[in-house]
Amino acid sequence: MVLVEDMVSRKHAKISTDNDQIVIQDLGSTNGTFVNGEKVKRVRLREGDRILIGTSIIKLVTTDGETAAAAVPGEFPSTAAPPPPTSPKRTVSGARSMAGTIDEIPLPDLMQLLSTSKKSGVLEVQTEEKFGRIYMRKGQVYYASINDSFDISPFKAVLRILTWESGTFELQPPDDKEFMDELKESTEGLLMEAMRQLDEIRRIEDELPPRDSQLQIVKPLETPLRELKPEQLDLLQTVLNHESTQAVIDHHAKSDLETYEAILELIKANVLIAS
Repeated sequence: MVLVEDMVSRKHAKISTDNDQIVIQDLGSTNGTFVNGEKVKRVRLREGDRILIGTSIIKLVTTDGETAAAAVPGEFPSTAAPPPPTSPKRTVSGARSMAGTIDEIPLPDLMQLLSTSKKSGVLEVQTEEKFGRIYMRKGQVYYASINDSFDISPFKAVLRILTWESGTFELQPPDDKEFMDELKESTEGLLMEAMRQLDEIRRIEDELPPRDSQLQIVKPLETPLRELKPEQLDLLQTVLNHESTQAVIDHHAKSDLETYEAILELIKANVLIAS
């Protein structure tokens, strides 16, 4: 199987049978072989496994009711994903662009691939409502933005973008823009933190106020302000300035998870109310 793209090595990986098992082995490729998001050297494949080579996906499926292990050698029942659509944003004449859908290639998997291959460029991600940019330099994320807004810090922006599950992406050439508050965390660290925060937010999401709700300080306020922690007072100031839950989350200095947790603490302490 020939995959014509610059992120696929001349001899990238080998798929074969071994004692009635189907296995894939990386052949020392430059950018690696990924199975279900994990970089592998040699691993047994199972029905439904998703193999990522470059930006192409190969999925192991059964045919005609037979098991994948019974496949005839040379007729491995896999299907390569069709060429990904091109992002509608902007294209570079004469340059080959890496593009696809995050429904097929989850952003954490893609970011691992870009980090491993030390790619530089601007990863543009488009959903129905949002547009994000992740700036990379030799595989390292150094800035991110959502809807070109400076209200959301680059740390918050990249963590949010990494949790998007539907939309399209396109890797554009490196941008010469300079930013004062460049990110210092490793790409792997950002990926781990994004997944951790997503899990924690999902755990408490039933208690969270809707993002389109309004946050207000309870009146009369019975809790003495001197009993509040400094970070809680900072949150109250953000509420006074912005009120809506979404705006408070966007403008507060802390991460989305920390902001949500602080909002919940103040609601339970009868200091804030969401309406």
